[in-house]
Amino acid sequence: MTPIQTFRHVSYLWDDAKADELAGNEVDLFIYRSNRLGADLRLTNYAGGNTSVKLMETNPLTGEPVEVMWVKGSGGDIGTLTKKGCANLYVDRLHAIKKRYRGLAFEDEMVALFTHCLFDPTCAAPSIDTPLHGLLPFKHIDHLHPDALIAIAASRDGEAIMREIWGDTMAWLPWQRPGFDLGLKLEETVKQNPNLRGVILGGHGLFTWGNTSYESYMNTLEVIEQASDYLEQHYGTKRAVFGGAARESDEDQVRYQKAADLMPTLRGLASGQRQMIGHFTDDARVLEFVNSNDLPRLAQLGTSCPDHFLRTKIRPLVLDPAQLAADEQAYLSNAFADYRADYAAYYERNKRPNSPAIRDANPVVILYPGVGMFTFAKDKQTARVAAEFYTNAINVMRGAEAISNYVGLPEQEAFDIEYWLLEEAKLQRMAKPKALSGKIALVTGSGGGIGKAIARKMAAEGACVILNDIDQDRLDASKAEFVKAFGADVVSTTTLNVTNAGSISDAYKAACLAFGGVDIVVNNAGISISRPIAEHTIEEWDRLYDILVKGQFMVTQASVAVMRKQKLGGDIINIVSKNALVAGPNNAGYGSAKAAQLHLSRLNAAELGGDHIRVNTVNPDAVISDSNIWAGGWAEGRAKAYGITVAELPAYYAKRTLLNEIILPDDIANACFAFVGGLLAKSTGNVLNVDGGVAMAFVR
Repeated sequence: MTPIQTFRHVSYLWDDAKADELAGNEVDLFIYRSNRLGADLRLTNYAGGNTSVKLMETNPLTGEPVEVMWVKGSGGDIGTLTKKGCANLYVDRLHAIKKRYRGLAFEDEMVALFTHCLFDPTCAAPSIDTPLHGLLPFKHIDHLHPDALIAIAASRDGEAIMREIWGDTMAWLPWQRPGFDLGLKLEETVKQNPNLRGVILGGHGLFTWGNTSYESYMNTLEVIEQASDYLEQHYGTKRAVFGGAARESDEDQVRYQKAADLMPTLRGLASGQRQMIGHFTDDARVLEFVNSNDLPRLAQLGTSCPDHFLRTKIRPLVLDPAQLAADEQAYLSNAFADYRADYAAYYERNKRPNSPAIRDANPVVILYPGVGMFTFAKDKQTARVAAEFYTNAINVMRGAEAISNYVGLPEQEAFDIEYWLLEEAKLQRMAKPKALSGKIALVTGSGGGIGKAIARKMAAEGACVILNDIDQDRLDASKAEFVKAFGADVVSTTTLNVTNAGSISDAYKAACLAFGGVDIVVNNAGISISRPIAEHTIEEWDRLYDILVKGQFMVTQASVAVMRKQKLGGDIINIVSKNALVAGPNNAGYGSAKAAQLHLSRLNAAELGGDHIRVNTVNPDAVISDSNIWAGGWAEGRAKAYGITVAELPAYYAKRTLLNEIILPDDIANACFAFVGGLLAKSTGNVLNVDGGVAMAFVR
């Protein structure tokens, strides 16, 4: 098979060889088609749209053949769809429940009836779009939300434009919330127009189909390609795109610096109800929109496709660069207050007697002319996806304005979907957040050893982490490990030399651009040098104090600047050592530097309490596993001091403890989590020894 035309606006990803391998299994081929469609974000957005196939199965009770529909289940994503993510239902039962339908006022009760149509009771939950597939007669169906089609669907003259492009081979259904009634209307439209290749849902999306998976795939691509061609021919012909540029973008580095400087303040303001994670993008499409003359008008109209505004709110907060420059704090405080008041008024105007309580009134999307777009949500993935969805909305507005006029979804309709009881039920079923959800952690020296163990614990408990190290290879290896374990949205990396102010500044800039700020800073980076005083050089002394003491000071100082912008409090944990409290031979430089770290922790705790920034200390001892501390002659020095061999050190350290335990990096990580996990939120200035019990190191 070869494509019947050359595609310029969509990607032809069908692999004949792979499809031939799956030819004997209709479900596998349907999954393959779904994944190919979902792999091109020009065809549909993340978790948007759904696909289906109808085939004959054997009724497990009667042994008779029966028609069953496989369809993407609720909450899935066609790009990553597997069989586990599909619902499968008896087609005849879906038709049979038409008799139970009591009209638009009773739409939601139909969802419960879908469970009585399930072929496999253990399959994924059916989505609200199930009847839109099940009541149509076609074997293979694709329902997508391509920007090019929604641009037509969300334009004032959309139906006429559809006729101009496709004649009578496409039909138009005016905007209606997805549900059983829309399924019935689709069914009737197809019955009345047997020559159709697809249906456009006003303001919403596209339905296409085919007799085989490949035919459906090709039909979908061709329709979207034709829509894209039409838009391309009209860009700039009616008027300049978005009314032309009102301003130019700042230079790249200026843009990034402005974004990094502003994000902690925005994040703090956006976190009024729960702590948020941020995302920043300066995608060319975003910059064209935020710099345009039409920005104020179009942003106020709101989004059209339900998939868009469910993740972005109906409209964004647009910043005024002039007011921002004049008085940033006062302006942003007032801008957020005005947005919350506007959202509360929107809720009051549109609420129903049974509407759920008002949700977080803070903006999700914030547009900064000249700089880009910020989005804030409960986690990084949700924030990133919100940015992708608003970029989709920008694409839609761009296309609709080129061919006609953009029309946003009516406010009451938008509200009814945002506060849909079925959506509320879905929110209530979501898993309880982990202890560190919404938190951002920067652990110095987290390319390996204790630092990596601490970062891993933070990520496992829900935090976003900024891995850093002076060793790029070590850092790259750790990033790959974290991405595999936790996903790419959870981890960011930056090189960091704790003795260099510029490097520290760059690391916090990276943290702000990646996630919006920082909440937990663990000063872990360090070195160890063991020398008799007669052999200890000044260069070694300075190196110890530069990395351990000055490094801790400078990293903490920079973190406080970010935390104060956020006004969310924070945690600083300093990984010190039992050597801060215990005197031993051949240890003047290292031991005294550790003592300085410990007292610096106390001083910082005393100063920062008013900002609700907690400063605590973890004192490890003899953490040998995967630690750089044993490099550079330290192990030999300590062994010599104790009159033993290097090989005997682990057992020696364990035997001298009260608990007779070997200390591992994970033990230190657990101690750090104890301070930040929520149970010790009113604790600061404390020291937690993790040394197996060394009586000489008891603080009191």
